[in-house]
Amino acid sequence: MRLRRGIAIAVVAGGGAVTTMLVGLVTNAVSDESRWPGWLGWLQEHAWFSFVVLGVAMAGLTALLAGLSETQPPTPPGRPEDGAGPGAAQVLRSLPRDTAAFTDRAAELERLMGSVRASQERGEGLPVHVIDGMPGVGKTTFAVHAGHLLSERFPDGQLFVNLNGHTPGRTPVQAGEALASLLAAAGVPTQQIPVGDDVGAVTEARAAMWRSRLADKKALLILDNAASYRQLEPLLPGGSGCLVLVTSRKRLVANEEVVMSVDALPPDHAVELFVRLSGRPAEALGRDVVDELVRLCGCLPLGVSLLAARLRHHPSWSAEDLRGRLVAARDRLGELRAGERAVTATFDLSYRDLTPERQHFFRQLGVFPGTDLDSHVGAALAEVSVVVARRHLEALYDDHLIDEQPGSRYRLHDLLRDYARGLAAEGDTMDQVQAVQRVCTYYLAALAVANGHTVRSGAAVPPAPDDTSRVETPVLESRADALSWLETERANILACVRRANGLALYDLVVRLAAAMAPFLRQAGPWDQAVALHRTAAEAARHTGDQRRRGDALAELGVVRRFMAAYPQAIEALNDAVTAYEAVDDRRGKAEALNQLGIVWYLTADNEDAARAQTEALALYRELGYRLGQANALADLGMTHRQMSRFDAAVEAQSEALAIYRELGDRYGEANSLRDLGVVHCLMGAYDIAARHHQEAFDIYLELDDRVHQAYALNELGVVRRLTGDIEAARTAHSQALTHFTELGERFGRANSVRHLGVVERVTGDAAEAIRLLEEALGAYRELGSRGGEAASLSELGVARGIVGERDGAIDAFQRGLEILRGLGDRCGEAEALNYWGMLMFTSDEPTAARRHFGQALTLARDIRCPLEEARALEGIGRCDWTVDGPGHGVDSLRAAVTVYRRLGVSASVDDIERLLV
Repeated sequence: MRLRRGIAIAVVAGGGAVTTMLVGLVTNAVSDESRWPGWLGWLQEHAWFSFVVLGVAMAGLTALLAGLSETQPPTPPGRPEDGAGPGAAQVLRSLPRDTAAFTDRAAELERLMGSVRASQERGEGLPVHVIDGMPGVGKTTFAVHAGHLLSERFPDGQLFVNLNGHTPGRTPVQAGEALASLLAAAGVPTQQIPVGDDVGAVTEARAAMWRSRLADKKALLILDNAASYRQLEPLLPGGSGCLVLVTSRKRLVANEEVVMSVDALPPDHAVELFVRLSGRPAEALGRDVVDELVRLCGCLPLGVSLLAARLRHHPSWSAEDLRGRLVAARDRLGELRAGERAVTATFDLSYRDLTPERQHFFRQLGVFPGTDLDSHVGAALAEVSVVVARRHLEALYDDHLIDEQPGSRYRLHDLLRDYARGLAAEGDTMDQVQAVQRVCTYYLAALAVANGHTVRSGAAVPPAPDDTSRVETPVLESRADALSWLETERANILACVRRANGLALYDLVVRLAAAMAPFLRQAGPWDQAVALHRTAAEAARHTGDQRRRGDALAELGVVRRFMAAYPQAIEALNDAVTAYEAVDDRRGKAEALNQLGIVWYLTADNEDAARAQTEALALYRELGYRLGQANALADLGMTHRQMSRFDAAVEAQSEALAIYRELGDRYGEANSLRDLGVVHCLMGAYDIAARHHQEAFDIYLELDDRVHQAYALNELGVVRRLTGDIEAARTAHSQALTHFTELGERFGRANSVRHLGVVERVTGDAAEAIRLLEEALGAYRELGSRGGEAASLSELGVARGIVGERDGAIDAFQRGLEILRGLGDRCGEAEALNYWGMLMFTSDEPTAARRHFGQALTLARDIRCPLEEARALEGIGRCDWTVDGPGHGVDSLRAAVTVYRRLGVSASVDDIERLLV
């Protein structure tokens, strides 16, 4: 017993790990007195191993000899007494040296330093500061650096104890052992440190002595690598002037601690650390290469340090050489080593501490193709209940093997994900395939629930597979819940599709793509949707399923249409029609024809558009499919409107609106309202048009459909401009432009730019109008939109005429009219003729101007377009007034006033009345 007390003074000098070793050695020696000389010789022989071991050995030997010569019996457990001896006033400064591997963590340091300062200035007890984080993130380095910075505030000592919570080849230091070390370091005579066979009683007695010893001291204690709160709790001083910094991979629960999580470094700091430790000038490394290297390290200080050390120790390597090795390595972690150290070792320690069930769960996380997950995904991966999965995830979070994300979600750090994947790869390949199958099946079941809330009423919802009846799915009670879930899981589902495709799980690929299609139609991003549907079409080809191949091609065409890639959309949709015809799928063929008609409408191929919609409508009526009938009617109505067949447009669109309302299809209702608003605007019924557009916008807002919100805003802006509310028009078009730009909707964006160009022209900034209209013109030409090109040319003609570019204006009108006549857009043609007539009138060519106005009047009356009729009448009246003298053309001018008043265009009325007066 005396010998055990004699070694206690050695513990702090050598750290917990060495002390534990020596305690074991000496304890074994004590059990057999005949072996004491041999053990003492061993200690002396190996004292050279390190400076620390030498200190421990010498201190231990001194205490040993003192213990052997003592005659005083040991202090009984439970009766600790403070002793005073030669070393009682000495406190070791045992902090490790500050390392060069530390890089700027200004925010974390300021928080820690500020917390300490505030407590000391208020005279309050210093709380325990728990510094936690994942392996390799730099917790110990941070604590040591902070300890050195704070050392002046704690003049009675700064102690560092490694508790070996996750030290390779070591068992965690027991609290009693650590207390013996600390007491000895604090100057307690070894014979007074409590000992005994009752470990619990001895630990309690030593803890009481430790608290008493530091009751009036200002000391700093770093408890590094703690395994649990139970391990460190007895080590906490009782004095209010002591600061304790605890580092741990686990999130330790205490009563009043300050928790400080240390995360991976910001990229810039990681680059700085790499450059510093590589021993090479930054300019010789190449910033882009170093950026990639630290990214591949996950910006973990440990990984960055190890990789920089590898470069430093290979002078012949360049940073590019190192990058090439790292990228080429199949096991990235295997390349992150310097000497005998490796990042994998830090992960292995935490992994080995897990129970077998939790190890299996962690390995399954490595199989997950996505980035972040919740307990439902975890349950599917590991084939456990959601409750069990949640428990595993929370435990892994406490162990810092996963990070918590908002919304009760978790993710693996990049390096840990590679590590988990490596572990999974060591097992049965079939296990990995089955895990992917399970998570894909879960997503199919969850998508069926989400689509039930989001897919339009009457539309077919892709069903969940038959084997999903026992799959636990999230609770989604509303459309908002479903959209939120879909947005959160989008990237993960797409990643699962890619992984399933790589494993030749083609049926799952096709099903997941179909289940995601409704959401991706609305939310995008469409480039991802293109990749998804291409993959699905190829997967269906592998399985020989023509119907599903047609579905995938049709969705590809729809998304291509959204992206304004019209030739590619037409190609995909034609291929879909062929695939459907091969299996006599009339419903699929009708859907593809309907989409083809929309594309032809957008490219102003009006006859083809009308033919496709009419054929689709006939198929839908044969099938009795009401939603399809409404869709075809609505799109046929838009085509009629574009061909200036306004009565036919109103008839078709009104029938579609009635069906949508019958079905409770809010999305279809909004679309029909918006197009009816456009038609009524062209017909001069601005009040009705504004009401329809506002109703449509409100529904789009309710549906959280930003694309169509923007279209409705543009149409509202047009009505506002025509009725004289220019600022409201500018605001509406600007908001639409913002939406379209953020969503990447190029056609809608071109419309917004064009409308803003018209607003600038109306407000007198012709130069800005020309800039915007030329931008819109370029966009329309890139998109192949002849209707948009013609509209831009007409407006450019007006703006160029204002700035005196007469020839440029005439050229724009001529090219615009050529396109409009080819498209059969008689309303657009009338507008262009009126604009050209006004240019001729202001150029002192009233006779030529009257000819243009006359042509516009004939067209406008033929198609019942009152605004262009009024403009033509006004133009004819002004020309007659100018040519034949005041008083002539009055009838035409008064007729124009009548129409303008009916339309509510007060500014034009005022202009004419001033002329008449």
